Amino acid sequence: MEMIDKLKILADSAKYDAACTSSGVDRKGGHTAGIGNAAACGICHSFAADGRCISLLKILMTNYCLFDCKYCINRRSNDVPRARFTPEEIAELTYNFYRRNYIEGLFLSSGIIQSPDYTCEQMIEAVSLLRTKYGFSGYIHAKAIPGADKELINRLGMLCDRISVNIELPSQTSLEALCPDKSRSSIFLPMGQITNRIKENSYEIVKYKSAPKFAPAGQSTQMIIGATPDTDFQILRLSQAMYRKYSLKRVFYSAYVPVGDQKLLPSADTKPPLLREHRLYQADWLLRFYGFEAEEILDEKHCDFDPLLDPKCNWALHHPEYFPVEINRTPYEMLLRVPGIGVKSAQKIIAARRYTKLDYSDLKRMGVVLKRAVYFILCKGKRADGLIITEEGMMRQLISASIVKELEENSCGEQLSLFDTPQPTPEDRLKCLTGQM
Repeated sequence: MEMIDKLKILADSAKYDAACTSSGVDRKGGHTAGIGNAAACGICHSFAADGRCISLLKILMTNYCLFDCKYCINRRSNDVPRARFTPEEIAELTYNFYRRNYIEGLFLSSGIIQSPDYTCEQMIEAVSLLRTKYGFSGYIHAKAIPGADKELINRLGMLCDRISVNIELPSQTSLEALCPDKSRSSIFLPMGQITNRIKENSYEIVKYKSAPKFAPAGQSTQMIIGATPDTDFQILRLSQAMYRKYSLKRVFYSAYVPVGDQKLLPSADTKPPLLREHRLYQADWLLRFYGFEAEEILDEKHCDFDPLLDPKCNWALHHPEYFPVEINRTPYEMLLRVPGIGVKSAQKIIAARRYTKLDYSDLKRMGVVLKRAVYFILCKGKRADGLIITEEGMMRQLISASIVKELEENSCGEQLSLFDTPQPTPEDRLKCLTGQM
């Protein structure tokens, strides 16, 4: 098979992995030999037609696979064109693409061939060739193979900037139903090994400045959203636990794209739950940077996200006892919980109010989204001039215009059919809020 034919098959097979992010790694290329570099601010980005961020040559080493995961297009039982790159082909392809300025790095994953150990050895050889023979110093993200020997995963991590193990499905029940060849232990074991090795390496680097770095950009994982009846609360709580136990850099959420008719999966004509994926990313941001707990955002009674409101606005509306807050006295932690105030604007508020009393015009200059924030704040003890607080008015301002448009076009109602909790349709709620019912 020609190289271009392999590339078409294996690049297409890798498109379901949502792991293209900035690297957070600072590695300079050599002045006299070698090519590429990985900047601390992240690798260059572009965007695909579906809105996903892409910036790497994202390929599989092979889409042959011993496993038969029902949600995966590359499963053993699926009749699709198969191909396989050799380690030399992967290294050469990445090198040539970089020289043509097509890419800034490599994302490498693979189906399982022969055994997890053999597959991992082939990936190590490919990355090693790229680093040594071709002198490539750019960003490389590799997927660790569940079940591979600990030492092989260590070797892979010493060559890559980021290494990850995909958990894929949120619960053991879902894994047992859709992934008969996988178990949570086979996923969490290497995840724990990577975490421990990163910690060990941090001590080595402090003690020996010349010590090689192990996965300096950390590790990440991915969960598929919408393939199973797992609730948003289950998913968010699992993410929180993994952040704490494994010190993950990111949890990626990938809206399930039907890849065939399976009895245990949504039908082939089901639209990917992109709005639900978006809400999970918003809530994930609240966990990582805003000091929220998963149990504050959702609970057993409200186990799925409101399609009309982002998680932060939804929390604020359900906790009126905390508001309004005086912008000139409120602690930083509480400022972060005000809709319309982000991390940067909260930091600006804290810095500026040391010297002066802030008013609404000051907040606007700092980047605060006042159309949301005004309902939850006071400046110098006063509400904004002319502000009339009604439930309908608040909802109109808090609901994103893009979400309203999407709902009006009836593009997300079908997504919500995957949710467990019965509720009025988004269209009915929107009509009620806007006085059309």
